[in-house]
Amino acid sequence: MIARIVLLVTSPRLPAGLLTAAAWDVVREAPVLTGAESELTTAIRAAGPEVTLVPDGATQALLDAAAAHGTAVWLAGPAGDEALARELGLRLAREPGLAELELMYGSWDPPGARLLDAVEVMDRLASPGGDPWKRAQTHRSLAGFLLEECYEAYDAISADDTDSLREELGDVLLQVLLHARLAEELPEGKRWTVDDVAGGLVDKMVRRNPHVFAGAELGSIEEIEASWERIKRAEKARESVLEGIAMSQPALALAAKILDRAGRIGLAVPPPLADSQVDPEARLGASLLTAVAAAREAGIDPEAALRRATLAYADAVRAAERATPDQQP
Repeated sequence: MIARIVLLVTSPRLPAGLLTAAAWDVVREAPVLTGAESELTTAIRAAGPEVTLVPDGATQALLDAAAAHGTAVWLAGPAGDEALARELGLRLAREPGLAELELMYGSWDPPGARLLDAVEVMDRLASPGGDPWKRAQTHRSLAGFLLEECYEAYDAISADDTDSLREELGDVLLQVLLHARLAEELPEGKRWTVDDVAGGLVDKMVRRNPHVFAGAELGSIEEIEASWERIKRAEKARESVLEGIAMSQPALALAAKILDRAGRIGLAVPPPLADSQVDPEARLGASLLTAVAAAREAGIDPEAALRRATLAYADAVRAAERATPDQQP
């Protein structure tokens, strides 16, 4: 029977000792060797099996252990110990029948595992000895950056550029992580963490999607949206349908949002008449609001419409610049 060498690879992002049943079986049945002490070696020893530290000569030590016991296990480090795997592979290729090399995953990263890396990196950057710029920021000083990154993500969506969108969403996530890390430094009673952010989001998603998590009957998209709004109103106990609207958003989008909220509950409040306004700015504002209301009635997003027209105008400006080089800046 050919000897067996098992390279046991585990995820460094999961708690040490959280292994598959097959992995626990092999470490209980065969000699276990490793190149360095770790939380995993401690966890395995605590469960009973012995772990032998082999800082040098790992290839020969594994071959000897496998020959003596039939199977030997190597606990790979976080980087996977690729150099050892190559050395073993070459040795076994030169000496067929000496042993079989098997790669076993004792644990693997669940979806979202790299988020743990992102949190760890941000903690390092925003802790003493990290990045002075990030440590000097506040929620208020970062507010403009958060808006800018969201606009850049919007641009990527508008351009249907999914590669850029992936990158821009990473920049938005950076802002979220940095705000959460800074919140850990707030005074007692006001501080919170990224886990509080994620936990609040999870609770909200579960509460507002009973058709997924509570066995409620699945209806149409319109019924699901109406259910979301009912649950939201019950949670917030707001006095006005306008509460919760971001008043700092661009005026055109703000107007559309307010008109939409009023329409949801059947309020028919006509926009002010432009002719009734006494000053030019108020007349223009009333005219624009009327135009936004007309767009809503037609099912058109006024923000997207104006953006489209403005970008087309920008193209025309560039074309005119190319046609008249002497007028270029």
